[in-house]
Amino acid sequence: MAPASTIPATKAMSDSPYHLDKPQTLKASTALLKHVHSESQHKEASSKARDLLMADIEDSQDTEGQPIWLNLTAKKHLSAKARLKPGRIILPHSLHVAGSTTVCLITTDPQRSVKDIVASPSFPASIASRITRVIGIKKLKLRYKSFESRRQLFSEHTIFLADDRIVTLLPKFLGKVFYSSSRRPVPVNLTPPKEKGADGKRTSNAKDSSAKAIASPKQIAREVERSLACTQVQISPSVSVSVRVGLSNFTANQVAENIEAVVEGLVSKYVPKGWRNVRSIHIKGTSTTPLPIWQAQELWVEATDILEEEDAKAAQIRDSQKGTKRKGEEEQGEDNPPKRQKLKGKDTKRKAQEHGEQISHKRQKQKAENTGMSTEMAERRQKLREQIDEAKKATT
Repeated sequence: MAPASTIPATKAMSDSPYHLDKPQTLKASTALLKHVHSESQHKEASSKARDLLMADIEDSQDTEGQPIWLNLTAKKHLSAKARLKPGRIILPHSLHVAGSTTVCLITTDPQRSVKDIVASPSFPASIASRITRVIGIKKLKLRYKSFESRRQLFSEHTIFLADDRIVTLLPKFLGKVFYSSSRRPVPVNLTPPKEKGADGKRTSNAKDSSAKAIASPKQIAREVERSLACTQVQISPSVSVSVRVGLSNFTANQVAENIEAVVEGLVSKYVPKGWRNVRSIHIKGTSTTPLPIWQAQELWVEATDILEEEDAKAAQIRDSQKGTKRKGEEEQGEDNPPKRQKLKGKDTKRKAQEHGEQISHKRQKQKAENTGMSTEMAERRQKLREQIDEAKKATT
């Protein structure tokens, strides 16, 4: 990270408006939708020949509408690490149209228990008609290994729901085809609610039963319906987050109401320290410039992060004095390098005498060892000669 500025901020006299201005939000939504519509009409008029491979994608975007995004920028990081499990915020106006939405439900194994619940008469028919596929995690791992098979699965459904017990495993099996787009699997809770104990608190289920326990048809239908009415929130270790808040075929009032709901959910649940940590809020289309709808007047979060005007001036003077003093010391050190300390005369003579005595002692010791070895070698040679002479006499 870049080092913080040495110039401290001064406290502003006026307080920041820690709320959205509804007329400003509606005005920005109207202007953005108008610009998106005019831009799409300009593209249609200017393009004479379209790529055949992109024709289906453009047609689907025309019918469903282009996404409208909300970008929130904070003053400090939103999270210390990336979260694989996305969050959810309920919208007043759902991004998924009932007639054109097809749902793929990814569950834990065995998948047959969930399939039977979706096909049962007690499951609402309006939601069952939208769930076009139920697939288990093992079958997903075996069938969709290649990039082409994942692309095909991605194109067959408009929304993907996943059991929240396995949602953190899906990036490994689905890859960047899903996680580089806005159609990441939305977590749903398919487990039965925890039972209340004698003290009124809900107790956790046993490990043996919770792994395969499935909720009732009404509970699953309610959870799926809530997930379809939500938008995803993907928090990363940064100071910004982008959330889908509408489509280009929405009215300005619908987009404004969704913006208010998303901002309220983000600030209350996902932004540390709430509004005091929000720096700016923008809305944008797929290829448009961000349009501001709210901006903070202060650049700090807490009052302890800033100084009063007098303290700020004193800190600036201290920093400038420290800088000039440090610079003067460095210049003085370059001009006058430190000198080595000289030993006194008596100390040098004493150390030289001790060193000479040690060397002479080592030489005498080595000489004595050499003389001892030479006499021993001479005696051995003499004995060897006598033995050779005796052997010669014996042979003759």
